Amino acid sequence: MSADRLVAALDIGAAWTTALIAEVTGDLPRHPQLRVLGVGKARTSGFKRGVVSDIEETTRTATRALDDAARMAGVRVDALYVGIAGEHVNTMTSQGMVAVAGSEITRADIERANEVARAQAIPKDRELLHAIPQEYSVDRHHGVRDPIGMVGTRLETEMYLVTVGSAPATNLRRVIEKAGFRTAELVLSPLASALATLTEDEKELGAALVEMGAGTTDVAVFLEGKIRHVATLPIGGNLVTSDIVHGLGVTPADAERLKEQYGCAYEPMVEPGQFIALPSTVTQGDRQIPYELLAHIIHQRTDEIFDLVQRELERTGFAGHLGSGVVVTGGASVTPGIAELAADVFGLSVRIGAPSGLDGLVEAVGSPKYATVVGLAQYGAHRLALSMATTPAPKKSALAGAGVDGLVGKVKTWLQDFF
Repeated sequence: MSADRLVAALDIGAAWTTALIAEVTGDLPRHPQLRVLGVGKARTSGFKRGVVSDIEETTRTATRALDDAARMAGVRVDALYVGIAGEHVNTMTSQGMVAVAGSEITRADIERANEVARAQAIPKDRELLHAIPQEYSVDRHHGVRDPIGMVGTRLETEMYLVTVGSAPATNLRRVIEKAGFRTAELVLSPLASALATLTEDEKELGAALVEMGAGTTDVAVFLEGKIRHVATLPIGGNLVTSDIVHGLGVTPADAERLKEQYGCAYEPMVEPGQFIALPSTVTQGDRQIPYELLAHIIHQRTDEIFDLVQRELERTGFAGHLGSGVVVTGGASVTPGIAELAADVFGLSVRIGAPSGLDGLVEAVGSPKYATVVGLAQYGAHRLALSMATTPAPKKSALAGAGVDGLVGKVKTWLQDFF
């Protein structure tokens, strides 16, 4: 196993922090794949709604998860692909236009147009995270995906820019540095989750990825193969737990256990007449409640979350363009009945999205709760493929050089097409 083929990812969530170490395998640089070597988890502390609230506590959390992953993998890494999300994330669309230099459009023309689009003024308190080409226009003919080789005099690009707050990003990098690592790249978490769970057909026909975390719910819309919209809603699985605490008079820890052991998000799935024993206390003694009551509490709050997602889709005009329906992922999506309730709310086909296309310790990361960390590692694998494609081979002939240049262009386009 070569150290230069290792990638590591870190997903700091509101409830859990997860680290993953994997080896990049497959036909490189064309078709990188992941062999999972190690996974580590730790209860998150010092991190709320996508923002570091206590650097020391968050560092300890990250260190525990990374140490466990390294111990399982039997290897050490020095760089991490780290997820970032939250209400500080903003998006915008930018255009770039250039005159075509020669008789036909080349990779250099595309890069110039993309650079113009990326040159959008960004406020000082923000930083550019992703610049994702959406489509190109040649002499005002729109909807061109790959203009290389086309004849024209004017090339335009439409680019989707994702920016984050400078302070949240800087504090997150500080955590990684204090944990003894360097940040290879910050990656928007819902985009990483989409990379791990969505198929190319779903992204082409139109799909909404709904990532249900403990503190927030992220929404990412894909259409015609590209990311079209990203939003963060300040509501997640923790509010379901809070409702159980207040509705049943139990502790937060007991509420989590009840949700994990007996939780059902779709009330009609529960048969009447069933009862659940609640944790006994000195003052309350032994108690039991109808199973329907717990399901009702979870159903109502989850329905509210999906209703907010539906409003966001309607507000942005994408609700009627989701030919592939909705894919629900994230830690809260593992509750039984989630897909059935989502189908009722959205009136579309719904599936639960889990990571796929992996080797190695697949069973350790096969749940939807690991979608983000797997997607981060897959992003890192494709970055590695890009670096391999752009590294010149020694003493190559003129013919071999042309082949490598062509491969570099394909891999660059392929990397842009992730989202």
